[in-house]
Amino acid sequence: MGSGGMMAVTSSCKDGSKIAMDNGKYVRYTPEQVEALERLYHDCPKPSSMRRQQLIRECPILSNIEPKQIKVWFQNRRCREKQRKEASRLQAVNRKLTAMNKLLMEENDRLQKQVSQLVYENSFFRQQTQNTTLATTDTSCESVVTSGQHHLTPQHPPRDASPAGLLSIAEETLAEFLSKATGTAVEWVQMPGMKPGPDSIGIVAISHGCSGVAARACGLVGLEPTRVAEILKDRPSWFRDCRAVDIINVLSTGNGGTIELLYMQIYAPTTLAPARDFWLLRYTSVLEDGSLVICERSLNNTQNGPSMPPVQSFVRAEMLPSGYLIRPCEGGGSIIHVVDHMDLEPWSVPEVLRPLYESSTLLAQKTTMAALRHLRQISQEVSQPNATGWGRRPAALRALSQKLSRGFNEAVNGFTDDGWSMLESDGIDDVTLLVNSSPSKMMGLNLSYPNGFPSTSNSVLCAKASMLLQNVPPAILLRFLREHRSEWADSSIDAYSAAAIKAGPCSLPVSRAGCFGGQVILPLAHTIEHEEFMEVIKLENMGHYREDMIMPVDIFLLQLCSGVDENAIGTSAELVFAPIDASFSDDAPILPSGFRIIPLDSGMDSPSPNRTLDLASALEIGPTGNRASGDNAGKCGTGKSVMTIAFQFAFEMHLQESVAAMARQYVRSIIASVQRVALALSPTRIGSLGGLKPPPGTPEAVTLARWISQSYRCYLGVELLKDEGSESILKSLWHHSDAILCCSMKALPVFTFSNQAGLDMLETTLVALQDIALEKIFDENGRKTLCSEFPQIMQQGFICLQGGICVSSMGRPISYERAVAWKVLNDEENAHCISFMFINWSFV
Repeated sequence: MGSGGMMAVTSSCKDGSKIAMDNGKYVRYTPEQVEALERLYHDCPKPSSMRRQQLIRECPILSNIEPKQIKVWFQNRRCREKQRKEASRLQAVNRKLTAMNKLLMEENDRLQKQVSQLVYENSFFRQQTQNTTLATTDTSCESVVTSGQHHLTPQHPPRDASPAGLLSIAEETLAEFLSKATGTAVEWVQMPGMKPGPDSIGIVAISHGCSGVAARACGLVGLEPTRVAEILKDRPSWFRDCRAVDIINVLSTGNGGTIELLYMQIYAPTTLAPARDFWLLRYTSVLEDGSLVICERSLNNTQNGPSMPPVQSFVRAEMLPSGYLIRPCEGGGSIIHVVDHMDLEPWSVPEVLRPLYESSTLLAQKTTMAALRHLRQISQEVSQPNATGWGRRPAALRALSQKLSRGFNEAVNGFTDDGWSMLESDGIDDVTLLVNSSPSKMMGLNLSYPNGFPSTSNSVLCAKASMLLQNVPPAILLRFLREHRSEWADSSIDAYSAAAIKAGPCSLPVSRAGCFGGQVILPLAHTIEHEEFMEVIKLENMGHYREDMIMPVDIFLLQLCSGVDENAIGTSAELVFAPIDASFSDDAPILPSGFRIIPLDSGMDSPSPNRTLDLASALEIGPTGNRASGDNAGKCGTGKSVMTIAFQFAFEMHLQESVAAMARQYVRSIIASVQRVALALSPTRIGSLGGLKPPPGTPEAVTLARWISQSYRCYLGVELLKDEGSESILKSLWHHSDAILCCSMKALPVFTFSNQAGLDMLETTLVALQDIALEKIFDENGRKTLCSEFPQIMQQGFICLQGGICVSSMGRPISYERAVAWKVLNDEENAHCISFMFINWSFV
């Protein structure tokens, strides 16, 4: 901060508190004048000419200064402020690059050691192989085969769990953890899809060839080591799948460290597998170089000390030496190494689900990277603590997202100690129903509202199911479910759910599928890398149940969405939502429902170029339909995933039977809708899909795109698309900014194809598009114009329509600047369909 300025003879930013007079003499500002100017600057850094004159009038101490001089002082002051901020930013960037450089040099040293070790092991095994070929019996093969079979390893004698024995285990755990974090105990390979760089989360690797699943990450965080340690120890705050961590015992060690005995429970990700729990030792200590270490391991085989017997509904998993190495960084912040190494006992789940428990990539995404992301988020909030979405501070928004996530996990798992009990099946076991009437569950649903009436709902019913999906990327399916809610949701049940969390009784809904008003998505908050975001969904003009009357009101849902980036490998895609009151108070009851889709691709851990698939793939049929880009072709074509659905409903106990029947039917209808959508989005032959068979002679999408483009050029004499080969024509058409639609040449034309802009305009999907008649989208004037001009299309091949109004499938009016319609000819020069292009359209 400087203490003054000078006049416009030279507007240098670096000068002090001088006034440059026209005769060349400099007069300094007095300290009182500088103080007054600084005060004014903090109130208004860029005053107008009138404001500057007003300042001189209001501040007698400035009366001998010309307005021009005041103007130059403010210019110089702004310039110095800008320079100071830029210098501060560059210093911060420089510190970060220095730390990152140090990290990369250490990583390079570690990799060189790993290469040396691999070269040594390779020569050793070659020597062994030569020796064994001379021997009469080959025992090395037997040892190689059995070494990979975890369950055949001999049991070690029980470890001593007395205080002295625990300290010995702790020191051993520390050494093993450090050898994984910075040494060569595990062969680490870069995680597929990760792009290292100064703005990336850090360096992320997964294990290759070791027992269990393991992941490692190192990165920089702008928080001090003790704060980092405090955050990481509070696992439920950042690890969404962590149900609870109970500290059973704490011991202090002679070297200033701490040993804790922990019992940890992890939610199951799906209804098809049991949850996991861990009995752990956690050792916190400070190394000689000042680094802070927190390391953990399972205590599954001990004696002479505390133990944790098996717990019902949980499978006891094993944590191998894991933890966090936190080093102070020059200039502030920390360098962090994270290692997660577990054996999740995959034998305990159905074979189709085992990739979930055998994938180091999934472990990295859900645990290792989650830790670093959370630390970066906290660091950003510390530096920018201002309120964001809807006037809420970042910490409050984070608490809301955790509440949604935890509520959904509780619904999926349905633990008896949370008060859940199962209802009898109706003979078909596809949907599981549970009921919860425990006071703790209902606490959030019995709040008194401003009108003085408490909510009458006294129980919660959960309907849940899991299904296997083939050939559809989780991110794309989830994006569709988010953007096209009307394709699967029943508006009357949304209205019932919203009414159930409010005061006053509500009657059971009558199914009105498809009777949606508009859906408006209002952004609320997102994480740094946008891998998770929260939003409020406003469903307009919905039937709201109140005292047996249906009243059209707006309904609000709080929604959490993650995993929508199809380029991220091994990421679960999640859409969780809960009805909220329009007041959106912090203590509002939240009863989450939603979807979780987890990839089951067993090849996930093998590094290979990632495939990007856009919705245009849904249009590809025939031989090109299964083609995937890069080396991943074939593998992605048969990708499996497991989808878990859980919906919760608050209800009055005497209505249990009716609500159970409604919930069961609703979830079954959602499953059917999801299967239909998944088939439509799957890059396989559309002709082989039941219920989605195109008419005989329907061309491949690539061919149709070529016909549309060629016909436009033929009739209008200009290019519609930039031609770069047949596949890119389809892509260009799909991403064209104007809405392009094709309709059949029948007595009652219906739409047969649309690009993304067209689907957005009509607020529909590729599946539902074929049910929309051409005349339905035009208003009365548009229909008359179309009828009178239609013969002209057939005669001259095209027509240009003036701007007008059309209507989306949701009934929303759309204005367009102009439209073009042209005849699409096939390779035999016969008319195949009519194509429309709506230019510069927007919702009215």
